[in-house]
Amino acid sequence: MANTQDIRRRIKSIRSTSQITKAMQMVAASKMRKAQQHALSGRPYAALMNKVLVSLQKRTDPTLHPLLHVREASNFDQTKTVFVVTGKKARQFVARTKRELLADFELKDAPGFVETKPLAKFCLEKFLTREVDKVSVLYTHFVNTINQKPVAQTLLPISPFDLPKKHDESKEAEDVDPMLGYLFEPNALEVLDIMLPYYVEYQVFQMILDARASEHSARMVAMKNATDNANQFIKDLTLEYNKIRQAGITTELLEISTAQMALSG
Repeated sequence: MANTQDIRRRIKSIRSTSQITKAMQMVAASKMRKAQQHALSGRPYAALMNKVLVSLQKRTDPTLHPLLHVREASNFDQTKTVFVVTGKKARQFVARTKRELLADFELKDAPGFVETKPLAKFCLEKFLTREVDKVSVLYTHFVNTINQKPVAQTLLPISPFDLPKKHDESKEAEDVDPMLGYLFEPNALEVLDIMLPYYVEYQVFQMILDARASEHSARMVAMKNATDNANQFIKDLTLEYNKIRQAGITTELLEISTAQMALSG
């Protein structure tokens, strides 16, 4: 009986844990849906902005713009690299690995575009004043609920713009101005000068949205797996408990039957 009591205590403890993980799963699922919606809703706008920038690139000499100029920046070197972070985990990583923290931006769970602009402007300023020669962003790209990819993407200098290539698209089709028939006022160069900083700001905003969607998705999946594992463990323990009880009852019946036979004899 002591064994069955121990199993009952374990079942009670695990059931309590599963209730906690289930509640955390529901909270994470609610945040995940909102974060995913925000991350995905901005992608069509980003694609249209890229289309405009491809057109501007074709009508100007983009190599003359300082945000597009590639400098002699070395590859990652801890002694020459400084970090700008947002979020507790990134801050803790920089502190734990004894890297140089240049700035730390606090953002709420679902930041708006205006709230992420100071971070982007800070990076733009450091690049334009030549305090840094290259800005790379490490974040998690959101693909879907169960798939998120860690990415290291160069933010500055800005890479040449390209349209997504279609499978059967010819070389001539690739060279066509995607905004053919449109005029840029006062001229393409001035529009490009305004668009590029805005592009960087929007890129940072989209990366943060992707990271948030990835974080909440991973948390929801982890809590779901924890709940499912706890429920399966409860089923296994319940089966074991029933087997022990059945074996105990069978033993008692056999002892009673043996005693009755002995008395009859």
